[in-house]
Amino acid sequence: MLPHQRLKSVVLPFLAVSGLGLMLCARAADPPPPEIPTCDKKIGTLAVTEPENRWWLQYNLESPEALIKVFVSQSKCFTLLDRGKGLAAAQQERALAGAGEVRGGSNIGKGQMKAADYVLVPDVVTKNSAAGGRNLGGLVGGLLGGVAGAVVGGISLKSKTADVVLTLTDVRSTEQVAMEQGHAKKTDLGWGAGGGAFFGGFAAAGASSYANTEIGQVVTMAYLDAFTKLVNQVKGQSPNAKADNVTQSVTMAKPGKMYASASITAKVVRDLDPGMTLYPSGEKDGLFWKVSDELGNEGWVPSTLFQLAK
Repeated sequence: MLPHQRLKSVVLPFLAVSGLGLMLCARAADPPPPEIPTCDKKIGTLAVTEPENRWWLQYNLESPEALIKVFVSQSKCFTLLDRGKGLAAAQQERALAGAGEVRGGSNIGKGQMKAADYVLVPDVVTKNSAAGGRNLGGLVGGLLGGVAGAVVGGISLKSKTADVVLTLTDVRSTEQVAMEQGHAKKTDLGWGAGGGAFFGGFAAAGASSYANTEIGQVVTMAYLDAFTKLVNQVKGQSPNAKADNVTQSVTMAKPGKMYASASITAKVVRDLDPGMTLYPSGEKDGLFWKVSDELGNEGWVPSTLFQLAK
């Protein structure tokens, strides 16, 4: 074998092996795919409502409501209420029941829908504070204002950047619990093959354009940034990770009893008369709420017996 042939027989396999090593190192250096934050306990019930400005249409994206619902569902931080297509379908079923078209014994009637503790609105940051957000007044009695975009931003197709905002509002107190901004850019999309698994669930939820387009992925990461901040803020508001609506007092609308645990067969702590004021702790078990009275007694009361204090 000639000298140059011996050299090739040594060098080429080395280059092949070292090249493979470099590829493996490059893949190993890819950052991990993003993660949706999670909670150990439910914070409350939540309705996601899309903003009125419908900004997503000009970018050929679906409503961000579908995207945020994926975050909420996987985070296990809230019990998600469907106020969109699911509500429309439920109303159709109720209409059929009202017309006598539903089989006898089907339990479709009033008073069975869960109330939302919070409303979450996904929007983009805008230059004009009056242009961004959704006026939530119609949702909670006309007492809320819209989201104000305090930073110049929005979505840029040219630079592939997105600046978004999530606003969480307590329905009962009308208090804005959290408003968090999120930012992302094209260079944030660098997780290699791991990103496919992260975006896989969005198509099934009706948010395929956020998974299949570059600008959609950038917007997704911006909302994930905002959602992560929002969850951390709400979880950290009190030692028990409860939001501020737990301090809302209630009054007994009907006579009833306070029980030692969440069952009518449990030991009775005391009798409760109509008009008595109670203070929810934030803990719930089915229809039962844990409350305390003005004397410091603690126990569980069916929520069907009281109403929000006026």
